[in-house]
Amino acid sequence: MKTQTETFRGYGKLFETNAQTAVECRFPEVETALSVHACPRLSGAEAGNGEVRYYGRVHFSIVYEDADRRVCRAEKGVEFTAVAKDERVFPAAAAQVKLSAENISVRREGASTYVTALLGADIALFGEQSFEYLAGGDLVLRREPVRVLTAHLVSGDAETEDDFEAGPVGDILQHAETVHVTGVACGTDGVRIEGEVLVGVLAAGGDSLVSFERLVPFRIEIPSEAAGCRAEVAVTVREAQLRADADEERGKCPLTVTLSLHADVCLYEETAIDGVTDAFSRDHAVTLACRTLSSSGVGERTQFTERVTGRAALSSPVDFSDTLEAVTLVRAEANLQPDADGARAEGVALATLLVRGADGSRRGIEMSLPFSVAVQARDAAVEVLACGMSARQKEEGTIDAEVTLKCAVTERAVFAAKFVTSAEEGAPLAERDSAVSVYVPRAGDGLWELSKRLNKSPEEVTASNPGIEFPIKEGQRVIIYRKKTIS
Repeated sequence: MKTQTETFRGYGKLFETNAQTAVECRFPEVETALSVHACPRLSGAEAGNGEVRYYGRVHFSIVYEDADRRVCRAEKGVEFTAVAKDERVFPAAAAQVKLSAENISVRREGASTYVTALLGADIALFGEQSFEYLAGGDLVLRREPVRVLTAHLVSGDAETEDDFEAGPVGDILQHAETVHVTGVACGTDGVRIEGEVLVGVLAAGGDSLVSFERLVPFRIEIPSEAAGCRAEVAVTVREAQLRADADEERGKCPLTVTLSLHADVCLYEETAIDGVTDAFSRDHAVTLACRTLSSSGVGERTQFTERVTGRAALSSPVDFSDTLEAVTLVRAEANLQPDADGARAEGVALATLLVRGADGSRRGIEMSLPFSVAVQARDAAVEVLACGMSARQKEEGTIDAEVTLKCAVTERAVFAAKFVTSAEEGAPLAERDSAVSVYVPRAGDGLWELSKRLNKSPEEVTASNPGIEFPIKEGQRVIIYRKKTIS
């Protein structure tokens, strides 16, 4: 028995892994920390034998009150190198790493304050993938398209700038940037990414602290020869510069925000292989070797906005003697949880609430507002941008919070198919010596199932039984004719 096999070769996403690492920064001059922020920025990543080594820099900023109750700020950068262990990693693979500050903690030791950021790394590994599949031979074959997603990695940079006015601002103490992608369009000439960056600013406004936000739109266009049908995008802020000018006559402060952005893009292209999903021989038993191929990418992307209100949880108590000055470092995190009607994006909106006590001293309180929003998807990734968060103390000791959530839900596309990789000939089948056979097939059989049971090609079955309908109905008869030589 002769068989023919072919080899598929392509570039695609191999698997995903993750890791965590802690980065610490020491501030010797800080006494009472009010607001702390850590912004990780990736410099590079390399795949080796059983590990991915990634490295970069974490920019720490801290707002604090000194012994004279003056609000001050301090900034430092810390270089880091981390390793993610995974035995599946090999040197020829390409690693895409997305960093996030999952947790920030502050502790006081002696005369110094230590800030520790726990960095999470979501790592996708890409590389060459190949496999053999049965393409032909002396067999009756059932051919079906086997869909495979191939990947093309591209990246690009862009710079955007925005001017706006704020109230009286004495000094910018801290700022944080969060990227929200609103649209991705793939064409024959490349990919176009649109979105907005939420810039949150904490500033000194006279004798008090003020916070404000600005949504800065951006567009990144990356040329590519790959005809990708879908794109998985990660956009990061590599550098942010804020410039403030005073306009004392109008009591305003013109601000200019300049952002340097970087985008990593994976373009997915669907390829159909003319594969064999089943086979049999008319005269011999056959043992088939099969493989199940699974490739993943991205599907439809939907967006919606939700306003959430509720009672916030606080890291320390408040009362009516406290003055609420500012809400800063607004952010959100969420996961998709399936339910009977689809899924829900369940998470929490987080912020630092800055209050001033009756004695004039300030303190920072971590505030969290849980949320649960219905989502029309079952297997998807959800990204949430929290903006416009406000806090009020209607009842003593409690904070009612309100926040706007901009949600982006990207469905996961998974192609899974089983196909035949090879066939091995077995023992000869017993020959039937009758010229005509009548079979009573099982109800519900399709043409292929019936043909395989009779060791006849689908064309032979339909030729002998014109007008037969599938799936087979109860009581139908199938006739098989065999050519006989009369001696």
